[in-house]
Amino acid sequence: MPHFIIDCSQSILTHHDEDTINEQIHHTANASDLFAEHEIKVRVNPYNRYLVGNKQHEFIHVFGYIMEGRTTEQKAELSKAIVTKLTQMFPHIDNITMNVSDFEKATYCNKSQL
Repeated sequence: MPHFIIDCSQSILTHHDEDTINEQIHHTANASDLFAEHEIKVRVNPYNRYLVGNKQHEFIHVFGYIMEGRTTEQKAELSKAIVTKLTQMFPHIDNITMNVSDFEKATYCNKSQL
């Protein structure tokens, strides 16, 4: 926890590889001071087939899943920081977005809780 899942067009990987993207998003999330660094998980899901506005425009969308308890302002700043980093890395891409969703503590379970 947290998870940052990056859906994107495959073609963006010609500009930066998955490892670089993962590292940059990890560093940006860690710099927010909202999470323990060893708990941050980042992964990239590239797509060859997709439509944006009924056309094949390049895109990046980050799904952030975090444990509940952060303020709306903290989540907004996290989204802004990650979209800013991606915009710096991919200035030619118009469709860069992110949303943050909360895990509910009452229903969350991981292996260490068993």
